[in-house]
Amino acid sequence: MTLRLLAPVLFLAAACVLAASPAVAVASSSSSGSGSTLRIEADTAFGTFNPFTAYNQADLNEIAVIYPMLTQTGENGQPEPYLATAWSISPDHLTWTFKIRSGLKWTDGVPITARDVAWTYNLIMTNQAAGTANGSLVQNFASVSAPNATTFVVRTKQPQSNVPYLTNMIAIVPEHIWQNDVTDIGTFKNMNFPIVGYGPWIGAGYSTTNQDATLTANPSYYLGAPKFRTLIVQYFTSSDAAVAALRSGELDSIDDLTPTQYGALKGDKNIALYASQSNSWNAIELNPGARTLSGQKFGNGSPLLQVPVIRQAIALAINRSELVSKVADGLAVTGAGFLTPAFPQWWWTPSASESDAYDPARANRLLDAAGYTMGPGGVRVDPKTHQQLSFRLGIHSDNGYDSLIAPYLEEWLQAVGIKITVQAMSYTELNTELPKGDWDILMDTWSTDYDPSYLLSIESCGTLPPNLSTPGNTDAFYCNPAYDTLYNQQLTEFSLPQRTQTVDQMQSILYAANVDIILYYPDTLQAVRTDEAKNFFFGTKNEQGFYPQQNQWINWWSATPVAAAASSSSTGAYIGVAVAVVVVLGGGGFFMMRRRSTAGERE
Repeated sequence: MTLRLLAPVLFLAAACVLAASPAVAVASSSSSGSGSTLRIEADTAFGTFNPFTAYNQADLNEIAVIYPMLTQTGENGQPEPYLATAWSISPDHLTWTFKIRSGLKWTDGVPITARDVAWTYNLIMTNQAAGTANGSLVQNFASVSAPNATTFVVRTKQPQSNVPYLTNMIAIVPEHIWQNDVTDIGTFKNMNFPIVGYGPWIGAGYSTTNQDATLTANPSYYLGAPKFRTLIVQYFTSSDAAVAALRSGELDSIDDLTPTQYGALKGDKNIALYASQSNSWNAIELNPGARTLSGQKFGNGSPLLQVPVIRQAIALAINRSELVSKVADGLAVTGAGFLTPAFPQWWWTPSASESDAYDPARANRLLDAAGYTMGPGGVRVDPKTHQQLSFRLGIHSDNGYDSLIAPYLEEWLQAVGIKITVQAMSYTELNTELPKGDWDILMDTWSTDYDPSYLLSIESCGTLPPNLSTPGNTDAFYCNPAYDTLYNQQLTEFSLPQRTQTVDQMQSILYAANVDIILYYPDTLQAVRTDEAKNFFFGTKNEQGFYPQQNQWINWWSATPVAAAASSSSTGAYIGVAVAVVVVLGGGGFFMMRRRSTAGERE
C-alpha cells in the first residue's frame, strides 16, 4: 500500500509579510503567467477531491492548493498565518483563539468567515464519515465556535501543545456549498467543476481517461496568482513512462525519482536535479488481524501474522542495509523508527537490546523454539494448524521501488522458512484491498512533517474502521491501548524534550510490534525542466548536499514560465523586506518576531 501523508505545506516567508504588514505589495496577477501550462507528475492515482475522506497524496496535493487552512508551516518549521492572522492560548492551555483574515472571498464571491471554519471543524468532530481523514486530529477538541466573523475558538478537553500545527492539515470548506452534501459525504467525490474554494489554484477538471487533474490560477489569491495560468497534474502507471515524458517535454517536473532514474538524468542540460533528506519511509506492513473499532473481525489475512514471533522473525530476516546499497544506490538511510531523519528531533533508533537488525540465524532460532518446523520445500509449518508459513506480498505495479525490493524479500524470507508470493497490483487495486483486510503483507509508504501527530495517529485504536461499511484511517489495523495512552500524553506536553521522550516510547512500541517494518528512508529525488520553468525549487545545498525540504504548494505557486521570466525583471520575489510575524507565546498572549526575507530564503 502507498498511503502518503501530505506534509502540511511550507509557507513562503512572504505569507508572513502579508499576515502582519498590509503595506507590503504582492506581485500583481497581471504580470503572472502568459497563458502557459505547468505539467506535473502526480505522486499517486487520484481518488477524490473530498478533503474529509482523502488520504492519497495526489488528492491531498490538489486539496491543499484549492482550499485554505487556518495556518501553514513556515521555513523554520513553525506555524505561520494563512486564514488565521494570529492566534493565542489561554493561561490554562485549554482555549485557542484564532483571528480570521477579513476581506477574503470564496471563488464564487461569497465572503470567507470564521463560520466556515467552525462548520468544517464541527462536521469532522460530529460526523463519522467526515472524520475519516482527519478525525484523529480533533479527538481532544471539546468544542469549536465562531463568536463573530473574524474569531474562531477551539476548546480542548486536555491541554494540547500542537493545535497550530494540526490546523495546517485541515482544509476549510465553504459551508454554503457543502451543507447540501453532508448526507452522502462518505461517498461524495467533490468533482463538480469548477470547485468552489480558496487557494492559489481553482479545481477546473479531472479526466479519467488521462488520469489528470486540471487547475487554473486564482487571480484573487491574496498572495497573488501563480505565474502559470494552468496546472495539469497527471498520474502515470509507470514511473519510467513519467521520466520519458519529462525528457520529451510532456512533463515539467517529477518529485519521486528512483536512484537509477536520478542518475540517468544527470548531465541533461535542460533538467535540474534536487535532492532533499528524506521525510518519508518505505516499509512492509503485516496484517495483525483486520477488525473494527468494536472488535469485529473481517478480511482474509493470514492468522499466522497475528503471532508476534513470526512478525519478529520476518523483521530479523530482512537485510535493510543491503536494500539501501543495492535498491536505493546509497541514497537512503537504513530504516528503524516510525519517524524520519528529515526531522531529527523526532528521529528514533532502537537500542542494541531492542534491535531487530538483520540476523537470520536468530530468526531461525526463534521459529525453531516456537515449534515451526521445516516442511516440504523448505517452508515452515504451524504445529497447530499444519499450515505453511506462506504469505502474499502485495506490491505496486506502478512503483519502481517495489519491484526491486520484492526479490530480496523473497530470498531472505525463504532462508528462514517463510514463503512469499508476490502479487503485483495497481495503486488503486492495492488500496482497494487494504480497507477490506484482504491481504497479508503490503508495501507501504508514508511521509511526515515537523509535527508527528498525524503519522503517529494512524497507528492508534481510534483510526480502526467504526463498522464494516465505513473505512477508518488506520494504517495496518494496529491497536494498543498503551500506545494510545502515550499518544494522548504527548499532545499535552509543551516541553519539547519531554514530548520527544514520550514520542520515543511510542516508536519503541511500534518497532517491537513489527506491524510496520521500516525498510529505509529514501532521499527525496526531484527534477524540473529549466527550459520550461524558473523559480520552481528553492534554497541552496547544505554540507551534505541536500536542498531544503521542497513543497508542492510553493513550487507550483512560485514557478515562472521561462518566456515570462525572460521578459520581466521581477519574479514576484520578496527581496530585503523586514517582516513582522505574530507568534504565540507558550503561556498565552503574543509577541512580535522580526526576521528578514530574501529571495534566497524563499520557502
